[in-house]
Amino acid sequence: MDASAEQVWDECLARVREHVRPQSYTTWFEPLQAQSLTEEDDLRKLTVQLPSRFYYEWLEEHYFSLLRKTVTEVLGPTGRLVYDIVIEQDDPDAPEQGASMQLPAHPAGEDPPPPPEDASPPPPPSGPAPEDAASSSAPVPSTDDDADAPPVQNPFAIPGLKDPDVDSTLNDGYTFDRFIPGACNQLARNAARSIAQEPDGTHFNPFLVYGGVGLGKTHLIQAIGNHVSARHDAKTTLYVSSERFTTEFVQSIQRNRVSAFSQFYRQVDLLIVDDVQFFSGKEKTQEEFFHIFNALRQAGKQIVLSADRPPRAIEGLEERLLSRFQWGLSADLKPPGLETRIAILERKAADDGIMLDDEVISFIARSIEQNIRELEGALIRLLAHATLHQREINLPLAREVLSDLFSEQEAALTVEDIQRIVGTHMDVSQEQMRSDTRKRDIVRARQVAMYFAKKHTQHSLTSIGLHFGGRDHSTVIHAQKTVDERRAEDEHFRETVEAVARRIERHGQ
Repeated sequence: MDASAEQVWDECLARVREHVRPQSYTTWFEPLQAQSLTEEDDLRKLTVQLPSRFYYEWLEEHYFSLLRKTVTEVLGPTGRLVYDIVIEQDDPDAPEQGASMQLPAHPAGEDPPPPPEDASPPPPPSGPAPEDAASSSAPVPSTDDDADAPPVQNPFAIPGLKDPDVDSTLNDGYTFDRFIPGACNQLARNAARSIAQEPDGTHFNPFLVYGGVGLGKTHLIQAIGNHVSARHDAKTTLYVSSERFTTEFVQSIQRNRVSAFSQFYRQVDLLIVDDVQFFSGKEKTQEEFFHIFNALRQAGKQIVLSADRPPRAIEGLEERLLSRFQWGLSADLKPPGLETRIAILERKAADDGIMLDDEVISFIARSIEQNIRELEGALIRLLAHATLHQREINLPLAREVLSDLFSEQEAALTVEDIQRIVGTHMDVSQEQMRSDTRKRDIVRARQVAMYFAKKHTQHSLTSIGLHFGGRDHSTVIHAQKTVDERRAEDEHFRETVEAVARRIERHGQ
């Protein structure tokens, strides 16, 4: 290799490094190798070897302006860059070994051609190109142009959707400072902070946060991404919903770009996927995510997931994917306690510049127990009504404006509600129901609670069992059978069950 070519390319790389992100530089420029520096037809041509055609397409689409300006600055106005592109032999479009594949060159001053829509290039290799591979050359002219290059973008992006880079997918408002701590989220919060501070140094991989709707799962997992993005410049962070992942995967199949899709996700250092329960029943999507998951974890990259239920309660997931979801740490977010709910409302009111009486905040906090999103929504609704009608915010106004919301909230029974009602009547705590104890009174209360949970909620048998200390669906079936049999045989037990039923009915009114 011509030493002068190496020196020229090193100088070009030093200038490129000033204009691209560290991760982008590592991915797209470090693998390139200087081959030769020649003079031909009054032009100084620097030839650089690319590991695959995929690199050519990517550089032409995203770094064309930066490269031609850089080469012009280093070699002068007659400087030109020539790509020597390795043709991998498993590429179905590649010619026979020893032949060359001529890629179109574009004259000075013209925009580069778009990459072929029907191309399905192999993933970029991380090491040097094989010496015995066939190659082709395509000149890239250099003229003055803006040197700014965009961050790495998604080559399979769907029209109408933003490219999934960290700046466009993470919500800046989701930070740890704004996540209200409480006993309901202690384990999940502490684990999330550990991951954010040392994204490749914990055993919590994957880290899966689960819990009901509106409990702060999205806030917490995005807080990890925001912290890593702010403090670890070399880390590439990507947040994506499972629905979007699925949609883009389908689009990549339609465009014959599955290889590019896979490579894009495999270059991420911190992958955050929200609501993975929506992968349920999508076999091809699960298969692709399975391979991406394996590649990232084997490379020591961090994976963060969220779901609305424990992994084992997600029906329609392949066993191999389900087992990987449980490799690391799963932590649940429970409904917030009263003190946490009050703190959330106080923070929200302060953000809006509103001072509220303690009795108003306490009224809202005591009336909405299960859902942080509904809690904040109730406050927004109250503030909007007071502003539009120019009324003072006080307890009577809160009762008036939010009365229908509270009646809906009271009507929605949860497994925890049923546990609490049964426990109060039968003098057994919720903790005892979830424990491993086999004491007769506690077992009986647990069975009654399971019986009514199946009757009054939409949870599956597996999900109900998990609410009772991780028991399986067969335990719930046994509980139902036992309660029905004892009601028929034991009058005292039948009266107990009927009394509990009346309490549950009053709760829903």
